[in-house]
Amino acid sequence: MSDATQSPAVRRFGAFEINPQSGELRKNGMRLRLSGQPFQVLALLIERAGDLVTREELQSKLWAADTFVDFDHGLNNAVARIREVLDDSSDAPRYVETVPRRGYRFIAPVIDAASSRDPLAPAQAPAESGPAAHPAASRTTASSRLIGGVAVLAVLAAGLALYYGRRVTATRPPAIKSLAVLPLKNLSGDLSQEYLADGMTEELIGRLSMISGLRVISRTPTMHFKDTQLSAPEIAKALNVDALVEGSVIRDGNRVRVHAQLIRATTDEHFWSEEYDREIVDVLALQSEIAQAVARRVEVTVTGNERARLVAARHVAPEVYESYLKGLLVKGLSKADYEQRIAYFEETIRKDPTFAPAYAALASAYGDLSTSFVGGPSPDAVLPKELRAIQKALELDPGLAEAHALLAETYKDSWRWAEAESEFKLALELNPNDPSAHIGLANWLVCQGRFDEALSWSQRARELDPLEVSGMQNGWILFEARRYDEAVRELRSVLAVHPEHTFAQFALGHSLIGSGHPDEAIPVFEKIVSSMQRSPGSIEGLATAHAYAGHRNEALRLVDELKRIQATRHVSTGAFIGPYLALGDYEQAFALLERGYQDHSGELQYLKVDPIFDPIRADPRFKDLLHRVGLDH
Repeated sequence: MSDATQSPAVRRFGAFEINPQSGELRKNGMRLRLSGQPFQVLALLIERAGDLVTREELQSKLWAADTFVDFDHGLNNAVARIREVLDDSSDAPRYVETVPRRGYRFIAPVIDAASSRDPLAPAQAPAESGPAAHPAASRTTASSRLIGGVAVLAVLAAGLALYYGRRVTATRPPAIKSLAVLPLKNLSGDLSQEYLADGMTEELIGRLSMISGLRVISRTPTMHFKDTQLSAPEIAKALNVDALVEGSVIRDGNRVRVHAQLIRATTDEHFWSEEYDREIVDVLALQSEIAQAVARRVEVTVTGNERARLVAARHVAPEVYESYLKGLLVKGLSKADYEQRIAYFEETIRKDPTFAPAYAALASAYGDLSTSFVGGPSPDAVLPKELRAIQKALELDPGLAEAHALLAETYKDSWRWAEAESEFKLALELNPNDPSAHIGLANWLVCQGRFDEALSWSQRARELDPLEVSGMQNGWILFEARRYDEAVRELRSVLAVHPEHTFAQFALGHSLIGSGHPDEAIPVFEKIVSSMQRSPGSIEGLATAHAYAGHRNEALRLVDELKRIQATRHVSTGAFIGPYLALGDYEQAFALLERGYQDHSGELQYLKVDPIFDPIRADPRFKDLLHRVGLDH
């Protein structure tokens, strides 16, 4: 590694002196701790004070070509260390200015400390020669000089104050109110460690999401930008955020090194950077430490309760964390996908029965597996396991937001309306940036018929997940509100970007039926049936579309297929109600509704609002059922 400068001169700037030859930096005579790469970067910048020093120049002069190192991370860390020692700021720099994507410039005046005088000091009056001046004239001259000097200094001071005041005001960037964590890069050189980088990204998002004063984009939309070639401002514009967190993960045995940095969206300025090296058993504490550092750097207010939740961390064995992350990253919607997730989380719990997040994740997987759309086991078989996992998670960590949101869902499915609302609101208090909790509360409001409020909460979820939620939930709410044309437009805009979005397709199919176009709904449901491998929920939608299109025989054929499936595995009672109502067989529908009530079927939560029930709303039996479910208010 080469020296930063060959000049032996001691240079002075402000209260600091730097000696490139001895490798010393002093402030008011006191030596400061700055060495190695950061010192050499500073020395080179001072040698070229006032000029732009490009990143390429810094790399060629200070990083040997045969050195294996991440140059960007090394340079960013070096500049961050320099600013820390000089008490400098990237937002309003006094010493080191960042020129985005190009390099750095040292902007403070620099002088040679060995020179006879400071060029900014007042000049000494030359000694007078010859006969002495008249005393009165001498006093007048001295007084004039004094007054003039004071006036000049006053003007100079006022000018400097005005200049620096304007400079700070002009360069003060806007406050950061929102950010996104981009997928951390796996630099381990081992593709099998990709799960660690992705999992740590998700966990860091979860930590930052606890801060109510900061809007944090959820993981799903940020994953669209993994390995992207887009610039930081382009990504930030797509996600509508003020700043980005990016970085990398390197695992070496039982150690993990994480580099993280903050980028201002509008200027692409890297204004914070840090590297962490920890044992992997401390990975939860590491995530907490990074989240706290980010919160401090963006100057967001963190309440006492939020700080306590941010700081809370514990040791976790590498094999425990590994199986937990692998479970989180199974994102498919099939029965096999949910079973795989359950297997990973059960493995995690066997390895560490005190790890609360694994119980919450296990409960979520159980709940999803039992839906009619997936075609898994009956809710009766799964609900006790789901509730036990939720209760264990809350026993181990009463402040676990996702566990409260899951408990709220079980209450909603069981028609325990007041308790569900309370738990949703508690989950949002604990994690105000969780889009799934926003959607859960929005769905609760839909069940009550409070569509405008539901749309408001759905819009908040959309702000947290702009690419994935992006209209799908709004489309569903608009369908339930019978605003069919708006729903169709919203859902088609989602599918234009995400053509394979299953739930958007499902909502579109029902919206087309509601708008009087069941023939257009049929190919939509046929695509779902294919992608969901003929799950009961997908066949139900297709049968309903055929019935409304007047294809009675085809609808009955699909109902018979559901009955054959039911003979070998669980099919929800609700899967038959829609087709029979569409076929006009109301007596059969009422028999199924009563059975669904006895089974405590989750489908009945939409009894008050779902358009599918419109043909029988005037029937006294329906009004009685609505009362028993607690939705007759």
